[in-house]
Amino acid sequence: MAATKIASDYVPNPGYSQADWNAVTDNPEWTADDFRTARPFAEAFPTLGEKLRQSRGSEKERVKVPVTIRLDAAIIDAFKATGEGWQTRMNDVLRDAAAKLGPVETKG
Repeated sequence: MAATKIASDYVPNPGYSQADWNAVTDNPEWTADDFRTARPFAEAFPTLGEKLRQSRGSEKERVKVPVTIRLDAAIIDAFKATGEGWQTRMNDVLRDAAAKLGPVETKG
């Protein structure tokens, strides 16, 4: 590989310091030989490459719908105080209330 070249185009910002910049900018420039002998990621790391190709698949049906709603702060605080899963518990309470209003299709 070619000799190390320190980049001089650091611009001060809150994301990273001059030391951070120096730590990552000392990578040497690639030569023609480096490009010639480079291998695709999936070939160099077959296990990771396979994991990246896997997906969850398409969504079967839309069960939950993201919404924006204004609620009393005390209500939100009460549910949040119950710990992890508070949104699911709130959904359960709302499902029960909706069922009392009339027929509603419930999805677990």
